[in-house]
Amino acid sequence: MGAVSSGGDKGAVDVEVNVVPMVDLMTCLVAFLLVTAVWTHFAQINIKPKGLGRESQQLDDTNKVYASILISQNEVWVGQTLGDLRRINKSGEDHDWQGLLEVLNEYKQLPVFADRVDIEIAAEDDVPYQDVISAMDTAIGAKFRDIGFIDPGSLSVRFKE
Repeated sequence: MGAVSSGGDKGAVDVEVNVVPMVDLMTCLVAFLLVTAVWTHFAQINIKPKGLGRESQQLDDTNKVYASILISQNEVWVGQTLGDLRRINKSGEDHDWQGLLEVLNEYKQLPVFADRVDIEIAAEDDVPYQDVISAMDTAIGAKFRDIGFIDPGSLSVRFKE
């Protein structure tokens, strides 16, 4: 171990520094960081960009019809590129997630969306993060599992101009 000695008129003072608590602390920190790294890996939601992004100029030609959700402060817009746009207003303090689920289930009954699991979701700047997560959970509940979270200006369906 390390020793500290001090020279001077009063004599030598030898002090042993105990590093065992420091090693214990570092061991606990390393174990904690490894465990939390695994938790963050399992707790993530896999999303990928869809629609017209800054890099792409065209939509995918294999699927000409797209479903989109736009979350704003006071309402949720749902639509498809065939022209069906629906506005779901807030019910009290929270958005009407049951109304969104009903509309998405109606879309799932259409032949165009029967075999598809992809949907685009966008949120305006002032929307709380919990509302975005609730919209994703609602879309997954309606069997739209391939969620693309994108910028509102890049949605395939134009709700607001």
